Amino acid sequence: MSTIFSAEFAGRNISVKTGYVAGQADGAVMVIYGDTVVMVTAVSLKKAREGVDFLPLTVDYQEMTYAAGKIPGGFFKREGRPNEREVLTSRVIDRSIRPLFPKGYSYETQLVATLLSVDNENDSDVAALLGASAALEISDIPFKGPIAGVRVGRLDGRFVCNPSTEEQERSDLNLFLVGRKVEPGTDGRPFDVNLVMLEGSAREIEEETVVSAIEFGLESMRPVMMLQDQIRAAIGRSKRPFSAVEIDESLVAAVTEKAAEKMKEAYRIARKLDRHAVLDSIREAVLKSMTSEDAGLRGPVAAALEALEKRIVRDMILGEGTRIDGRSHADIRAISAEVGVLPRTHGSGLFNRGETQSLAALTLGTSSDEQRLDYVAGEETRAFILHYNFPPYCVGEAKPLRSPGRREIGHGNLARRALMPVLPSQEEFPYTIRIVSEILSSNGSSSMATVCGGTLCLMDGGVPVKDVVAGIAMGLLKEGDQVVILSDILGDEDHSGDMDFKVCGTRKGITAMQMDIKIDGINRDILTKALAQAREGRLFIIGKIRETISEPRKEISIYAPRITTVKVRPEKVRSVIGTGGKNIRQIVSETGVTIDVEDDGTVTIASSDMEASARAIAMVRWLTEDAEVGKIYRGTVKKVVDFGAFVEILPGTEGLLHISQLAKERVHKVTEIVHVGDEVIVKVLEVDKQGKIRLSRKDALGAEV
Repeated sequence: MSTIFSAEFAGRNISVKTGYVAGQADGAVMVIYGDTVVMVTAVSLKKAREGVDFLPLTVDYQEMTYAAGKIPGGFFKREGRPNEREVLTSRVIDRSIRPLFPKGYSYETQLVATLLSVDNENDSDVAALLGASAALEISDIPFKGPIAGVRVGRLDGRFVCNPSTEEQERSDLNLFLVGRKVEPGTDGRPFDVNLVMLEGSAREIEEETVVSAIEFGLESMRPVMMLQDQIRAAIGRSKRPFSAVEIDESLVAAVTEKAAEKMKEAYRIARKLDRHAVLDSIREAVLKSMTSEDAGLRGPVAAALEALEKRIVRDMILGEGTRIDGRSHADIRAISAEVGVLPRTHGSGLFNRGETQSLAALTLGTSSDEQRLDYVAGEETRAFILHYNFPPYCVGEAKPLRSPGRREIGHGNLARRALMPVLPSQEEFPYTIRIVSEILSSNGSSSMATVCGGTLCLMDGGVPVKDVVAGIAMGLLKEGDQVVILSDILGDEDHSGDMDFKVCGTRKGITAMQMDIKIDGINRDILTKALAQAREGRLFIIGKIRETISEPRKEISIYAPRITTVKVRPEKVRSVIGTGGKNIRQIVSETGVTIDVEDDGTVTIASSDMEASARAIAMVRWLTEDAEVGKIYRGTVKKVVDFGAFVEILPGTEGLLHISQLAKERVHKVTEIVHVGDEVIVKVLEVDKQGKIRLSRKDALGAEV
C-alpha cells in the first residue's frame, strides 16, 4: 500500500512516496519535487563477502532521457555509459552516505537513483540525496541517518535555498552541502544538523560568507529531516543484526607489542615509498607470526594493525605536535614551479609540492573545438575543458591503463570550477581552452596541484587570466576538546584524519571547495579556523607561483592559432557559407585557415599563419561587402538584354550596365562589346534606395582593380 509523505522545502512542496515501486528492494522511495521525480532503491545482501574488511558500496545515479521527453542519439537509441553529471551526482551521494554505515559492515550494498522526470526548476541532486537517505531509513540496512542535501546560492547578497537553474546562472555562489541529523540538539532544540559533505564553486567569495552559507544551508534542511523521522516512524523496519570483525583486547595488546615501536619509527620516514615499504614489511611479519596456526585470525589482526597505525599517526600530531614529515600544523611542503617545459604545447606548467607533482598542458582551439555535452535537461557547450589523469605509476603501482574513473572526473571537475572565475570572457579571448593535468607523482591532494599547474600553463600560454588561483587540502584531528587543523595534508594524514577539506581561490576569495568529514561536531569555530588557515596557505602558494611567472605572457604561443573575428550583417551569412558550403570550402582550401560562422554574423578565422589569416579575411570581406559608389570592380556578365547587361560585381550582387555606358562611342548592340561570362571592369555610378545598382564601363576604361 503506497503512502505519500510531504513537507515544504525551500518554499516548495517535496513528497516522498513509499510502498509504490520496487517492492523487492530493501528500501525504495519515489521523491517528487515539482515535476522532478527521482526513484531511489537500496539493496544490501544478507551474506558478507568473504575476506572483505571494507564496505563494498556501489552508488549509481542515472538520468533517463524519457524524463525530458527525449530519445537518445546514436545508433542504439538507448542510454549508454554515464555522462559527467551522472558520475558527479553518484560521487556526491556515495561520499555522503559511505561514512554513515557502521564500522565492520561488509555486506555488498547498492543504491540506484533514477531520474524519471525533470522540470529544470527543481534540483534532481537534492531529490536524489533525500531519496537515498529515505530508502536507507525505511530499510533494515544499518545506517546512521537521516541525512539531506541542499543547494545554496546567493543573489544580490541574499542566500537562496535550492535556486532554480536560471537563478544558479546569476548566483555568485553554488554550494551543495549534505547534513546529518544528530540528537540531542543544542540551545533547547530537539536536534542539530551537522555537516557531512560539501562541494561547490564561488566567484571569489570571502571565507566568512562561506561559513554563513553553510549555516544557512544546514538550517534549511530541518523540514526534510523531520519528514524522514515521520516516514521511519510510520513504516521503517528494524535494522538487521550483523557480525563485524571483533578484536579482543589480548589480540590488540599482542599486535601493539609486536609492531608499535617499529611502526613509530617507520612513521618518521619522510619519503612515502620508503615509509610504505617498511610498514608493509612490518605488517607482513606480524601477520605471518600471528596467523601461522590460525588463518582465521588474519582479518582481526589486519584490523588491529590498521587501528594501531591510525593511533600512532594521531598521537604524533596531537600529542607531540609533529607530523610524519616533520612539519608543524600550518607548514606547507616545499614548492617549486616551472613554465614552458613543453616546447610545442601552447602553454605548460610543472608544479611540485612535496612528493606531489602535476604537469599541466594547455591547448587553444576555436569554437569548433568546444565540448558539447548532451544532458537530459538540455545541452551544454563548454569553451573551457579540464581533464585530470592519474596513471598508476604516480603512486608506484603497475596496473593496466583504463578510461577515466569517477575519481578522475570528480577531481578534474573541481579544478575546472576553481579556475573558471578568473578566465577571460569569450569576447575578450575567443578561444576554446583545454587543460590536461598529468599527475606524475602523488602524495596528498593532486587535485589541488592540478589547480596550481593549471594556473601556470594558462599564464604561460598567454591567456589573460584575472588573477592567480591556488588550491590547498586541509585536514583535521579532533579528540574531545583538542582540535588540530593541518595544512597541505599527506595521503597518510588524510587516511588517519577526520576531514579532507580542499579550498581553492585567489588573493581576493574562494573559487571552489570540496569537503568530506568522518566525524560529527564540525562547528562554526572549526570551519572559520580551517578556512582562515587555508587562506594563509593559499596566499603562500600564490606567492610561489608568482615568483615563477607574475602575469600572463603578452602573446600566445607561435604554435597556437591566431583568432580574428570579423562581423558581417546576419543576412550576409549565407554569402560567406555559399551553396552547400562552397564558399567556406574554397576559403579553407586556398588559405588553410579554420573558419566558423555564427548565425549572428560573427565569422571567426583561426590560423597560426598571419598571412593566411589576412587572405581569408579579405575573402570574407569580398563575399560580404556592399557596392560602393565610385568604386571600380571586376565583374562577370551574367545576363545580356537589349538595353544592356547585368554584371555580378560581388557574390550575389548584380548591377545594370546600360548600353549607353558600355563605351565612349555609340554602341548599337550589346553583344558588340560583352557576352555572358565575360569579365568586365566597371564603376558603380549609383545605388538607389531600393538597392538597385547602376554601372558604367566607359567610366572605368583604363582603370585597374
